[in-house]
Amino acid sequence: MNDNLTTDLLTNLCTLVDQPTPKREEVRVWSMSGVERVTFPDGSTRIFKYAKRPFDSEDQALRLVDTLGIPAPKVYTSVHVEGWLGMLLEDLGTPIREADDLDGAAAAVVLHRTRTAGALPVLHEEGLRALPSRALDHLDQLRKADRWQDADDVEQALDQIAQAADTRAQGTTLAPFGWVHSEFHPTSLHIGQRGWRLLDFARAFTGPGPLDLASWHGTTEDPDPVRLRVFLESYVTEGGTPDALAERGGLPAEKWALGWHRIWAVEWFMEQAIRWINDPATDLTYIKVVRRHVTDALRLLEV
Repeated sequence: MNDNLTTDLLTNLCTLVDQPTPKREEVRVWSMSGVERVTFPDGSTRIFKYAKRPFDSEDQALRLVDTLGIPAPKVYTSVHVEGWLGMLLEDLGTPIREADDLDGAAAAVVLHRTRTAGALPVLHEEGLRALPSRALDHLDQLRKADRWQDADDVEQALDQIAQAADTRAQGTTLAPFGWVHSEFHPTSLHIGQRGWRLLDFARAFTGPGPLDLASWHGTTEDPDPVRLRVFLESYVTEGGTPDALAERGGLPAEKWALGWHRIWAVEWFMEQAIRWINDPATDLTYIKVVRRHVTDALRLLEV
């Protein structure tokens, strides 16, 4: 992380809101983004969030959700410098508790009921069907760079899924189809004194809502279709469309959602590996994650 760049971003933001330089406290920082709490001399606080491409349009998404009535942090101002986004956001304070499954189901219902926004990228059936082929293209680029040479099993699995994709991607546009948060986890749902707010809209798009529901329990543990089925039923009970439980692509809703969410994640990880991160030192970590996800997808999509 370039400290000079983040300082420049914050200085520009403070100029826009006519505030002096604040004290900074790191909340979470990684190679492509960071979150800090900043305190101004008058005691007021804001969240300073910064991110590089492809996460540099979150300010637009947050302003959209504010216009559409989705509970989220307010954007006070934002700037772009050298391919980086900087934002000053509303400080929601410390959560009063962690989000649970009922919170997640209720928040997903609100999100998925919101009308779609034309500014968001769209993932229709054609795009979903193309994900395994796109991942194979990333693998080909990695191998041309003399990387990922020991990933024949990944190639074979992706090829099998690509061949089955025409059938398995059917049902993509069944309801709920619209806003997809794409980073929908308990850590992205802030439960405060004034209710809940959704965080982290950097990769929001228009697409199949079940991908959000499949992401809620994360991907670090083995996928659990029974657990997701219970969550889907909670979603419907909270007011979500009953079509969330409908069979898609010849599969139960929970297996379809988990399988395609894994493929969506695989394509993203592989694009990071060749485009956004592009660091051979990370290859072993990425290969391990991708291998696990494609193995899960083969089983879930019954390929």
